[in-house]
Amino acid sequence: MVCFSPLPDELCVMTERGTSMRLATRGSDLALRQAGTVRERLQGRRLTVDLVEVETTGDELREELIHQLGTTGAFVRALDQRVLDGDVDAAVHSMKDMPTDQPPDLVVAGIPERAPATDVLVTPDGTEFDDLPEGATIGTSSLRRKAQLLSARPDLTVAALRGNVDTRVEKLLAPARSREYTARLDAEEATEDDDEEQPDYDRTVEEWFDDLSEIERRSLERDVDTEYDAICLAEAGLERIGLAHHVHTERLDPTTFVPAPGQGALAVTALDGDAAETIHEILDHPRTRVETTVERTILAELGGGCVAPVGIYARLQGEAVTTTVRVLSTDGTEEIGATRDLPVQRHAEAAREFAADLEERGAATLIEQARRDQPDDAKRNQ
Repeated sequence: MVCFSPLPDELCVMTERGTSMRLATRGSDLALRQAGTVRERLQGRRLTVDLVEVETTGDELREELIHQLGTTGAFVRALDQRVLDGDVDAAVHSMKDMPTDQPPDLVVAGIPERAPATDVLVTPDGTEFDDLPEGATIGTSSLRRKAQLLSARPDLTVAALRGNVDTRVEKLLAPARSREYTARLDAEEATEDDDEEQPDYDRTVEEWFDDLSEIERRSLERDVDTEYDAICLAEAGLERIGLAHHVHTERLDPTTFVPAPGQGALAVTALDGDAAETIHEILDHPRTRVETTVERTILAELGGGCVAPVGIYARLQGEAVTTTVRVLSTDGTEEIGATRDLPVQRHAEAAREFAADLEERGAATLIEQARRDQPDDAKRNQ
């Protein structure tokens, strides 16, 4: 059995490895980009790597909130099953989507260096969170983000928002860009006989359109049912898909808007054996493994999964893992939270102790209430 210790001086030595590997991935643009970064790392060590696209349960549920499945495995199970069946050597996941319970023969072989774990607020015009108007509508499909947003600003309206990262951004930009396009077109087509005074634009509609980014152009083709003043997303997803510099963003304080466990990190799963050893030796980032081990251990102990608003954020600083946890009611009005420095040499055990203390203070009660608040069809899927 291969050893997957997170500490640098305990890393195991890689055994003999093959020359080719097949990686399962979802087919979304973000998933393919993430899997592509893993492939590049492996190919840098003279491996031939092919990506195998797999459709997952989560991909099929375009019009439902993922948390209504009652499981965090909507985007994970189908990929891991291909590994267990021997069809592929490994699967690439966003760690925050992974269930805390794994099949016994499967290991998290590699955890590459983490991207930013923070959430960002995206707006059409650069308005920051504190400056959003009273009653502003923010789009998110995350129970955690909804509860944290309402905890900070009870006046806000939080509306469901589904789709890939680029789809969500298009839905945000569509109304404002469409209004501007219509106004410019009307001004350009206006005649001297028109009674209504038109704005004086310094560019033609064609010149204006040419200056738009690709995501802004695509937004002009999208009809939306809900107009959002802002949306809330993971910074890592926005960066990986190449949109971070094309939209207005505000990085939210991770000690207040506490990220999901594992957010920003990738996980490569494989059967315990030679392929897992190869992946671990090439990809694994010790600091990220420590931090995500703490976060996922606490989540597993609390049992929140995606059925409750739970944020957990761990940062390795010297000999301590500074860990912040927020467990909220679904409406953001109740909360159990704390920040604690956990000793790195016994970080997993200390994480379990931290979770037990939070449970005693009432975190378990909030999580159970969130579970009861789920729709009946979600409960049947648990």
